Amino acid sequence: MTEIRTAATLVLLRDGAGAIEVLLLQRPDRGHFAGGWVFPGGKVEPLDRVEEDPADAERSEELTARNAAVRETAEETGLIVAPEALVPLSQWSPPQELAVQFHTWFFIAEASEGEIAMQPSEVIDHMWIRPADALKRHGAGDLRLFPPTWVTLDTLLAHPTVDAALQSIEQRELRHYMTRQDPQRGLAMWDGDEAYDGAPDTEEGPRHRLHVGSLPWRFEHR
Repeated sequence: MTEIRTAATLVLLRDGAGAIEVLLLQRPDRGHFAGGWVFPGGKVEPLDRVEEDPADAERSEELTARNAAVRETAEETGLIVAPEALVPLSQWSPPQELAVQFHTWFFIAEASEGEIAMQPSEVIDHMWIRPADALKRHGAGDLRLFPPTWVTLDTLLAHPTVDAALQSIEQRELRHYMTRQDPQRGLAMWDGDEAYDGAPDTEEGPRHRLHVGSLPWRFEHR
């Protein structure tokens, strides 16, 4: 039976020279994200949980995920961010065929001041980087990224400042990504893509997919 766990990720932003920058952490060469560059985050622990409100279970889950995101960020980077400063960005669920699944909340927030203090057992390197530069380096084979990280970086390209990003994302609906894969065609797909439920492609059909079969990856959403 597939085990579903809740996790949380925090996309930390700061204003750079002419563009926003995001904090990326490199994981050790082991575990679910071996060698990959990711945002701070991890699975929900018992100490993160808030009392569930039967009338609004999703809100209770969100508050729990906020607590997990700020705790994991503090543990992995030494940066302290208040839970109420987080803006919900998206929810990600992996392909159903995976034995262990993490239903992950993604939040964004402005980074607090301070030096990065990495947790050696979880993080081997870190960098502040513009989203466009991260995607370019991934396309050149210099950075290992996973689809949720890639799509999030792509989303941030449209926002020139931290304030602009926070205001825009706060005003839109939370985006849900339940991933389905087509390994033969090198695709990750989400709801809204005409092939999401197995239908064949048509030339003008709707697309919501990431081409991951070769570098550089290419995102289609129409």
